Amino acid sequence: MLKNVAAVLLDGVHPFELGVVCEVFGLDRSDDGLPVYDFAVVSGEGPVLRTHAGFTLGSLAGLERLEEADLIAVPAGDAYVEREFPEELLAALRRAVDRGARVLSVCTGGYLLGAAGLLDDRRCTVHWRHATDLAARFPRARVEPAVLYVEDGPVITSAGTAAGIDACLYLVRQEHGPEIANALARRMVVPPHRDGGQAQFIERPLPVACDTVGDVLSWMERHLDREMTVEQLAERAHMSPRTFARRFQQETGTTPYRWLLRQRVLLAQELLEGTDETVDRVAGRAGFGNAAGLRHHFLRTLGTTPNAYRRTFQGPGPLSASPAREPQAFGTVS
Repeated sequence: MLKNVAAVLLDGVHPFELGVVCEVFGLDRSDDGLPVYDFAVVSGEGPVLRTHAGFTLGSLAGLERLEEADLIAVPAGDAYVEREFPEELLAALRRAVDRGARVLSVCTGGYLLGAAGLLDDRRCTVHWRHATDLAARFPRARVEPAVLYVEDGPVITSAGTAAGIDACLYLVRQEHGPEIANALARRMVVPPHRDGGQAQFIERPLPVACDTVGDVLSWMERHLDREMTVEQLAERAHMSPRTFARRFQQETGTTPYRWLLRQRVLLAQELLEGTDETVDRVAGRAGFGNAAGLRHHFLRTLGTTPNAYRRTFQGPGPLSASPAREPQAFGTVS
């Protein structure tokens, strides 16, 4: 049973992510029948730490406090992506997991877990902006950039900012059941569970150079509503299908089908956000044929439905019927 929780901080800790951990595990809500934890905030380096916002934190517990914790939470911090971590802290985290404790990271706090070797051969996540870097820095980690949080054994990792709330509530739900987790969420005025994942928020990939298939890519993006085969695309590129598929993979990092699917999803997202067109009409313009096809691919790619996405992201004010869509450069889509 989860009773003893410690949040371990380093210089440059982000106050919001620290606040998430304190809000879930550090407040006495026994008047509502909610569990109370033995909670402490621990310094991973020195008696006084400076936060990302510029103010300092003192009166923090020492590393020895980690030896008795059932859960060690690691909030995000400034420059965690680049810095080295104290070996004494890394050893304390490894000892904690070895004796059966859990560790939970919020956003870039996952870099500390990676440095301790706790992400090796485990599924994990981080804010989507850091996913590629985390995977490069810790090649044994199995990074999943499209989800809000991941549990793999004793290690729970979460994406940016509010995803830390999702991960903490998930842990409460595991330990105490859905009734307690839902009651805690109501106290915090947050949803007890969010559908979907980070994929809904990931921006269009950055451009990459495409020497031989660039013209075909431009044509594909202008005609996303059309049916197209590799054979047809290869003929347009004046190549054999096999050569075209190989060049396409080399220059975009993905297959023609997966590239096309991702571009169609991106167009559907833009239309759902920026127009009042029906879902059927959006599906047709984006090349999915009908609403059922769009829903299928939205669920697989983004973890949500077109209607739910529109409710979340459609801005206020009058909507245009058909906004012009600027040609986009070509990114690597996995």
